[in-house]
Amino acid sequence: MKLASFASRDRSGVGVVAGDGLIDLRSLFGDEFPDMRSVLESGAFARIERAAAGAQTTDALAGVRFLPTVTNPDKIFCVGVNYVNRNAEYRDASDDPKYPSIFMRTIGSLAGHGEPLLQPPESEQLDYEGEIAIVVGKRGRRIPQEIADRHIGGLTCMNEGSIRDWMRHGKFNVTQGKNFARSGAMGPWLATLDEFESLYDLHLMTRVNGEVRQNDTSASMLFPFSYLIAYISTFAELLPGDVIATGTPTGAGARFDPPRYLKAGDVVEVEVAGVGILRNPVVDERTL
Repeated sequence: MKLASFASRDRSGVGVVAGDGLIDLRSLFGDEFPDMRSVLESGAFARIERAAAGAQTTDALAGVRFLPTVTNPDKIFCVGVNYVNRNAEYRDASDDPKYPSIFMRTIGSLAGHGEPLLQPPESEQLDYEGEIAIVVGKRGRRIPQEIADRHIGGLTCMNEGSIRDWMRHGKFNVTQGKNFARSGAMGPWLATLDEFESLYDLHLMTRVNGEVRQNDTSASMLFPFSYLIAYISTFAELLPGDVIATGTPTGAGARFDPPRYLKAGDVVEVEVAGVGILRNPVVDERTL
């Protein structure tokens, strides 16, 4: 099942994706599920799927505005340097990391599917990072790795966009360059676990203006989903709706010679097998 956070005319909510349309959960359950977080907290996927079977769509996908998959997460964790070849991109002769690098994003730094990414006036180094993002479905602390998958509500696509020069302002953090307004995106929707045969060999591809820039699978991760959930839940309680962006493969714009940063008019697509395609145009923030 695929569930989208959306806005349409005078309402917003969550809908089941059905072909080229959506079934607004309000048409099935009234106000019981006002947002994605409430769906995840309820654990009611089976009930929703049964109710949506054969129901009429309420909205065309082409007629709604997509919101970030979870509009009000308590926490967004991001993992750096998590693909086998990614550490080598830094060309610093360092060994593969012993532990994952973790940093945080705010929800305001992420747009929904189809919404523009903002090229800020302070920098010309807006970069893309295609990622698979875990959406937590079950609360947990100190979760054992062998049962970590039980805490996954579903997966979504993320463009974990970066303002590269601002990432280098601090000696020990990248927070500034990771939190410019709408510098990244999340969507188009949540795919529940029944959409996947395996979580550990998922194809991820990033395209810019149709050109493939990143192309890898989750099998190449240094720290797989189960490890990330176990590790992060050691220091933080995971809550339904929390998001874990699991890292980007080689091929980000900063790693080309010369770098190939995004500019107004570009279109970025992040595709995850079993989820779909997150597509966003780039606009100059000064034109808005």
